[in-house]
Amino acid sequence: MALSADTFDLRRLPDSFYENPYPTYDRLRTEAPVLACPDGTYLLTRYEDVRRVYRDPRCFSSDKRVQFAPLFGEHTPLFAHHTTSLVFNDPPLHTRVRKAIGNVLSDRLVLAMSPALEVLVDRLLDDIEMREAFDLVEHFAAAIPIEVIGNLLRVPVEERGPLRRWSLNILGALEVALDEAALAEGNASVVEFLDYLEDLIGHRRRTLDEVDDDIVARLLRWRDADGELARDVLYHQCIFLLNAGHETTTNLIANGVLALVERPALLTQLREESALIDTAVEELLRFESPNQLGNRTTTEAVQIGGVHIPAQTVVTLGIGAANRDPEVFSAPEALRLDRHPNPHLAFGAGIHTCAGLNVARLEGRIAIRRLIERFPGLAMEQVPVRARRARFRGFVSAPMTIG
Repeated sequence: MALSADTFDLRRLPDSFYENPYPTYDRLRTEAPVLACPDGTYLLTRYEDVRRVYRDPRCFSSDKRVQFAPLFGEHTPLFAHHTTSLVFNDPPLHTRVRKAIGNVLSDRLVLAMSPALEVLVDRLLDDIEMREAFDLVEHFAAAIPIEVIGNLLRVPVEERGPLRRWSLNILGALEVALDEAALAEGNASVVEFLDYLEDLIGHRRRTLDEVDDDIVARLLRWRDADGELARDVLYHQCIFLLNAGHETTTNLIANGVLALVERPALLTQLREESALIDTAVEELLRFESPNQLGNRTTTEAVQIGGVHIPAQTVVTLGIGAANRDPEVFSAPEALRLDRHPNPHLAFGAGIHTCAGLNVARLEGRIAIRRLIERFPGLAMEQVPVRARRARFRGFVSAPMTIG
């Protein structure tokens, strides 16, 4: 059921919205594309409006200190993390950290990860083949980014057990409907992660070799006119890199596979025409955007779509809505594996374009292609369980059989 502009409230969403938000986004795009929400924020559902905000960091700030203070409390671990990480900051901190990471996540260097990623995926598929049934999320989609980010941060394999739980809890605190239990879990996870990084990065600092060239090494070596990165800044970027690379990529793989399984003709097409995998991944990112909502705060009074928005107002970016805007995408409700051009906003735009987009694309291409080629009889065993999250769209579990 599509919610109307008069009844829509991000803080009080019905279960039907979590299952399928797109009818509501479509209706809002028609009735009130710049929607004044009950809490004083505004929701944007048109592509051009979302894209404009992304590309104007001067008028639309990513700094979340004012927004997150009443949500988390100014002296909590969650507030410290989410107001220090790369994604929730403006220049100059944002610029310093992006430069510190450098090109370690460039397309060329990421491509060199392909052989090891293929080995990882094939090992997971071998394990799946030994099972009568498997869970697409637990046994495949979530396992891949954890290993990839673990490798990038050089977390020992035997110490990666808590990483997924930490990531889910910390990102879960960003959801629009937040309770005390979620806050407690998020704060505890930040503390546990920081304690772990104290040992991990302390060891890396003591043993850093001049030939080491990974994300942590670059962050440790970074120097500019303001000196090195502060300890808390460095640690929180490591947490951010795990979170950014884990949840969204898990959702890309799981959302993508299930969308294909629900459309057998497209599944067969992609299996038989493997050259489509690049455009298919871009289309899956558009069709079921892993990250559905973003936020910015106006630094001055602005006009969007003829609506006056005061300074210091939170604007919610409807990424999932923008990616189905019929003004930009023909037949937006149709999944087209060969869609081109496909200027989706799943990775953002402007200075905050996702730093790990090349890694996510590589993981999606290899994981989805090898899974559907290995198991042509792939099918859902039970109805998958959708996560009750509006910001990060994915599944809690998806029991499947390989046929």
